[in-house]
Amino acid sequence: MRHPSRLRFLFAFYAAVTGLFLMSKPVFMLMNTPEGRKIDLADCLSVLWHGLPLDLATAGYLSAPLWLALSFSVWVRPRETSPLRIWSAGIYVLYIGVVSILLSVILVADCCLYGYWSIKLDGTVLAYLDSPKGAAASVSGGYVAAVCAAVLILSVIIFFVLRRLRPQSLPPVRRRGMATLAMTLAGGLMFLGMRGGTGKSTANVGMVYFSADSFLNHSAVNPAFSIFSSLFKTKDFARQHDYYSEEDRARIFDTLGYGQTAAEPDTLLTTSRPNVLVILLEGLGGTLVSAVDTAANAAITPHVNRLAREGIFFSRCYANSFRTDRGTLCALSGYPSFPDVSVMKLPAKCAALPSIAGSLRRAGYATSFLYGGDINFTNTNGYLLSTGYERTFGEDAFTPAERATHNWGVTDHITFDRLYRMVTEAPVGKPWHIAFLTLASHEPWQVPYGRIKGDEVANAFAYLDDCLGRFIARFRQTMQWRNTLVVILPDHGSGYPSGLTDDNPRKSHIPMIWTGGAVRRPLVVDKICNQSDLPATLLGAMGLPHGDFRFSRNVMSRAYKRPSAVHTWSEGIFWLDDTGLTVINLLAAPQRVMLDTPRPSAARSAAANAFLQTAYDDLGALGS
Repeated sequence: MRHPSRLRFLFAFYAAVTGLFLMSKPVFMLMNTPEGRKIDLADCLSVLWHGLPLDLATAGYLSAPLWLALSFSVWVRPRETSPLRIWSAGIYVLYIGVVSILLSVILVADCCLYGYWSIKLDGTVLAYLDSPKGAAASVSGGYVAAVCAAVLILSVIIFFVLRRLRPQSLPPVRRRGMATLAMTLAGGLMFLGMRGGTGKSTANVGMVYFSADSFLNHSAVNPAFSIFSSLFKTKDFARQHDYYSEEDRARIFDTLGYGQTAAEPDTLLTTSRPNVLVILLEGLGGTLVSAVDTAANAAITPHVNRLAREGIFFSRCYANSFRTDRGTLCALSGYPSFPDVSVMKLPAKCAALPSIAGSLRRAGYATSFLYGGDINFTNTNGYLLSTGYERTFGEDAFTPAERATHNWGVTDHITFDRLYRMVTEAPVGKPWHIAFLTLASHEPWQVPYGRIKGDEVANAFAYLDDCLGRFIARFRQTMQWRNTLVVILPDHGSGYPSGLTDDNPRKSHIPMIWTGGAVRRPLVVDKICNQSDLPATLLGAMGLPHGDFRFSRNVMSRAYKRPSAVHTWSEGIFWLDDTGLTVINLLAAPQRVMLDTPRPSAARSAAANAFLQTAYDDLGALGS
């Protein structure tokens, strides 16, 4: 541009940024269309139209500094050779350079990460980027190089497009009052766009949701808006999700059955002090286990299905969360998950959490944790050590050759061998607790196994099942088996088959199985529950107190009269009980019920909101 008006320059910049966001949406859809799903032109146009408000809002935020500078220039006009003019030109180049890089990283990351996480890019992704090795473990070096190249190319394109918009000079202003009025009106229109219109609610991610199809809703969301809006949300946890007055919150929460304190030994176990082995199976959701989900292919996990028949099988158990760090904490500490925060990443909070290890250690148990990957990823090691694990073993406990057997570290058959040595070599005379987290059933699904052809995901879980089956078969032959309880459950559910999202309870429906020589008899427990109920149920069966597990319930207790499950993810929460399912979108302002089946239930919505408000209140006070 040579001599455009200020408004024309501002509009051109605003339009260019908006156009970039619009063009990115079809690319996102093409790269991430769920398997077996066809996206037509009508879907694409709907995504563009409904996503436009957030695109305009984000473009407004990015244009605001330019609007301010142009408004200033109406009254201050330096000479051509003035240092102020030269300096301002350099500032513009620097600004668009930063904008180009930020937008390129965000847009490319959104396209690439969605296929792995099935959630829109937001501030929670940063919690997983402080360990580059762990963050990149799911992909090959070539893939990382291609992504970096895409970011670089897109950055250059955006930079040169925005640079060409910069005028060589701005025309002098003869009627400064009129020009100021025009710039003020333009700023007002930009502000309306940034606000999201003239309605009561301001711009928010949920405002662009328009379909029952989560993929179309996610496609409409502007990832830059999503990530920055989530980053700037308050971290005063006690003030988050203040949906009810304190009196109403307490009244509703008190009806939900949490806060059980009585230890009620039952007849599940042959001894009150068994060795306790907890095996967390990476991502083994119920859709891969026919004992849990009748639509699952029974050939994928035959050993897990057999163990469900032979042991105590909690057939209606649900994962609290969607990520390993959150699910691990839920299972071992009986603490809730949250839509927008990983408690494991908060060391001061971790130090105040109860855990199975802490309770068993006080009861005289030796406690250990085994994982074949980077045990410092997402502060895992800090959490484990602060909650009662005396010894932790990560990938550093293995040889360099073993650490190279999987992108995430040591593949499962090797770590199961190490686990076998740990349980068989444990000192006799002192009970022990070991928790073990697997890792191979994870992107990029590369395992040394090939039983299931043409489906790398199913084959990876079949490999995990085979490793588990071989371990159990070996362990049965040892003297330690007789006095050991083996608890088997995943850290979170599975997005298999492709396209399964967190608002569908099938994704978080998981197996929880108790087996081992310490199990008295096979039993199916068909009560709805959460993985976070494991600590209270386990300690209750052992006759140990569990009053410090405020959000964990003894499923076998006589006091467990309102079976329910809760699941949270970055955009919502669902509450499931014997009356049905309620799914709530927490990003909409006000929040919106996405699903209420088989019939609408104000009680389920109230339970979900009161639970989440109570959980945030507790998190705010935790460790203080």
